Amino acid sequence: MKVSLVIPIYNEMENIPRLYDEIKEVMEEMGEEYEIIFVNDGSTDGSDQVLNSIAQADPRVMVIHLRRNFGQTAAMSAGFHHAAGDIVITMDGDLQNDPRDIPRLLEKLNEGYDIVSGWRKERKDPYWTRVFPSQVANALISRLTGVKLHDYGCSLKAYRRDIIKELKLYGEQHRFIPALASELGCKIAEIPVNHRPRTAGRSKYGLSRVFKVLLDLITIKFLLFYKAKPMRIFGGVGSILFLLGVIPLGYLILYKLFTGASIGGRPLLVISTLFTLAGLQLICLGILGELLIRLYFETNNKVPYYIREVVKR
Repeated sequence: MKVSLVIPIYNEMENIPRLYDEIKEVMEEMGEEYEIIFVNDGSTDGSDQVLNSIAQADPRVMVIHLRRNFGQTAAMSAGFHHAAGDIVITMDGDLQNDPRDIPRLLEKLNEGYDIVSGWRKERKDPYWTRVFPSQVANALISRLTGVKLHDYGCSLKAYRRDIIKELKLYGEQHRFIPALASELGCKIAEIPVNHRPRTAGRSKYGLSRVFKVLLDLITIKFLLFYKAKPMRIFGGVGSILFLLGVIPLGYLILYKLFTGASIGGRPLLVISTLFTLAGLQLICLGILGELLIRLYFETNNKVPYYIREVVKR
């Protein structure tokens, strides 16, 4: 099978039939072998019945019903696990992503890329509550991960199956897939895609998502740069705190020895002691992290590298 389309669904009953018809029309025009995997993420509006009726009528459609609402990342992971296509395309179920962009994603992928991400260059969403926070988040993610994309939040993306099968997603990490995949040495491209206004149903996103993204970004930063070398971050911060504590502590000890003055009531003594202890704790944490990462690689037969290709005569 050539293409698997993975589409998380959460209370999109009114949009599902039209989305299915548009995808079917585009894929049949292309003449590609394909399957559509709808992942019902605990919908309560009757979306499950609409999806079941489509699956019963079309053998190319698979519906995965999750037991409750687990979130978009979990829904995508379920779809990836069941995808059989060489290429996996993800998109939202709210009709804001345009299926007509699918051929352009595939064309770009065929240029030798492993991931092609959509860029909603002209978004049809409220600026201050949706577009502006997204712009700030995208700039921050690009800066911290080193993977420069204009629109991490666009669900319309195309992946090679061997790449997506290597990734384990948790929390709200689906938007960070290009950054996570960069660890594998993937070639990533971005193309502008059409973005349409929502005409039915309600948006599931709010400003609270910004804080979740920031917290996940801290995790992604650690996984990308310090997962195999935790001592670099814990030991680095710990060493700075230790020096900030031990230098004034040494000064106070010398001051006590040479002058005989009391130092027990000085705030500097308390602060320097706290900094010294905190630094030692972080250094010890870095050592424990190094031991754990070695256990992780050795007990799971993992290796700290990914092979793209082996060529031999």
